[in-house]
Amino acid sequence: MSEETGKNSQRSLHIIQVFDAFVKRYDAWFDLPFGKSAFKLEKSCIASLCRNLKKPSLEIGVGTGRFAEALGIEYGVDISGKALEFAKRRGITVVKSSGEKLPFPDESFGSIFIIVTLCFVENPEKVLEEASRVLAKDGQVILGLILKESPWAHFYMKKGEAGNIFYKNATFYSFNELKAMMKKSELVIINVCSTIFQKPTEKPLHFETPRKGYYGKAGFIAVKAKKKLSSQHLN
Repeated sequence: MSEETGKNSQRSLHIIQVFDAFVKRYDAWFDLPFGKSAFKLEKSCIASLCRNLKKPSLEIGVGTGRFAEALGIEYGVDISGKALEFAKRRGITVVKSSGEKLPFPDESFGSIFIIVTLCFVENPEKVLEEASRVLAKDGQVILGLILKESPWAHFYMKKGEAGNIFYKNATFYSFNELKAMMKKSELVIINVCSTIFQKPTEKPLHFETPRKGYYGKAGFIAVKAKKKLSSQHLN
């Protein structure tokens, strides 16, 4: 085992321990005034890209199932067994698994969601590669992210440095880094939506209509992608 692999494995184990131990605190955040307002904005941004998605649908990093329940996602995987108990109670069919090694056949899902998950996984490129593998040829991937260039990423990174149990394990990526990872995974971005243009705060956010396109100052972006067609390899 290489030194880097060892660090990643320790990080993954620590994340499992944190989410298993503090799952009630994590899930309760969505019912707090700020959490409720942020969730509404993020859900609206993602939902704007969800027209005509094919079934069945899978969320990688489903957590306690808040997004899956709200967006009608049928299946979910996560490394935290305690979080999956919550998701199961919300009607999601769950499987305990890492996103880097999905226990599903090739091309078995019409749509795949990865929402605020890439920042917590050991190997985001592998997660995207696995998503591409289990995605149907005419399927689509929806990602929800906080990008490194956003003021909100700096806000959360400072929280992590101050000892926040969740954000100290987060690694944020830039839009260019995301595009490079997706390209390696044979995924092509076809649409982007941005929201949360308000300055970082812990007070409740006011609602904003999501904006089409990528904005570096946005606190949250949603990305829709599809598999790269064989004919596109020639371009």
